[in-house]
Amino acid sequence: MASTSRALTTAAALLTGTVALYMTLVAVGNITDFGTNQAFVRHVLAMDTTFKDPDLMWRAVTDTRLQDAAYVLIIVWESVAALVLLAGTALWFRRDLTRARRISTYGLLMAMLLFGAGFIGIGGEWFAMWQSEQWNGLEAATRVFLMSGVVLIVANLPHGAPAEE
Repeated sequence: MASTSRALTTAAALLTGTVALYMTLVAVGNITDFGTNQAFVRHVLAMDTTFKDPDLMWRAVTDTRLQDAAYVLIIVWESVAALVLLAGTALWFRRDLTRARRISTYGLLMAMLLFGAGFIGIGGEWFAMWQSEQWNGLEAATRVFLMSGVVLIVANLPHGAPAEE
C-alpha cells in the first residue's frame, strides 16, 4: 500500500510539474516573443479570417487596444497559473499532500479555464476561430485542456491513508 501511495504521489508531482513547465514556457514565450501570439489574438478577435457571416461579425473586436489588453490578461493568467503549478509541484515533492492537492487543483483549473473556456469556448465558438484555416488554435487548446484534466484526476486520487488527506 505504501509503494502505491508513493507511486501516485510521484506521478502527481511529475505530471503537475509537466503542466507547470508547459505553462511556464508558454508565458515566457509570450513575454519574450510578444508579437507572435499578439497577431494570433488580434486575428481571432477581429474575426478577419472567418467566413464573415453578417450574423456573427457584430462580435468582432477590432480595436487593437482592446485586443492587446485581452492578450496581456492572457499572459498574466498564464504566468499566475505557472507559478501556482510550480508551487504545487514543490509541495508534492515535499510530500505535503493536502496542500499539494489543493494548490495543484487551483493551478490545473486555471489552465483548464484558460484553454477550455477561453480558447475553446470564447475563441473557438464566440469568435468563430473554428472557421479560420490560418488562425485556429482549437487543436492545441484541446490538447492542453485534456492534459490538464488528466493531471487533475491523478492529483485528486487517494494517495494514502485518510490521515494524509
